[in-house]
Amino acid sequence: MKTSSGNFLLEDEILWESAGEGMKRQIMGYDGQIMLVKVKFNDGAIGYEHAHYHSQSTYVVSGVFEFVVDGVKQMVKEGDGIYIAPNVLHGAKCLEAGILIDVFSPMREDFLKK
Repeated sequence: MKTSSGNFLLEDEILWESAGEGMKRQIMGYDGQIMLVKVKFNDGAIGYEHAHYHSQSTYVVSGVFEFVVDGVKQMVKEGDGIYIAPNVLHGAKCLEAGILIDVFSPMREDFLKK
């Protein structure tokens, strides 16, 4: 498996892949230690609660979301951020279509096609 992306990742050259119903993502750069992912949500799309061993930091580029992190609900909007520690249950519901930028450490190998 390839363990790093190219140096320049141009939006128009990266295919969007399904990330669930009403969601799609572009992987915008990675190596074994870190991964940057852009996720586009339609109104009402749900990122169902899940947990993974990666640290995650999320930035809200646009839209409005209801996040649940470790049982705590919080509305977030453009300009807000979320930190999710490893193995913590979390999820999101999109209340107004938008884009999130997710950073994972280490990289999400499960996001890469085998």
